[in-house]
Amino acid sequence: MGTYQENAKVFKALCDPKRLAILEQLRSGEKCACVLQEPMDLTQSGLSYHMKILCDSGLVVSRQEGKWTHYRLSEDGRNEAVKLLLAITTPDAEQASKCPNCNK
Repeated sequence: MGTYQENAKVFKALCDPKRLAILEQLRSGEKCACVLQEPMDLTQSGLSYHMKILCDSGLVVSRQEGKWTHYRLSEDGRNEAVKLLLAITTPDAEQASKCPNCNK
């Protein structure tokens, strides 16, 4: 599944209201940075900060077109995030350890 630090990037991307709002905007398709910036009331550097975190998580991918960057949701990133969440929240009976103090 990857290292804890790599996996944590997904959750870091999802733990900020502005990033969640950006993801919501991207659900309708690819968007130019200028389109994302206005309704979010973000500066260019503020948007860039959030987009770096989203791209580092794998949930969003980018491409350059002239001086503008365009962003879209990553299907692969979404699938990996879902697998990660399932993996870390599914009980593993084989790995369960008994409490040495109460034998449970």
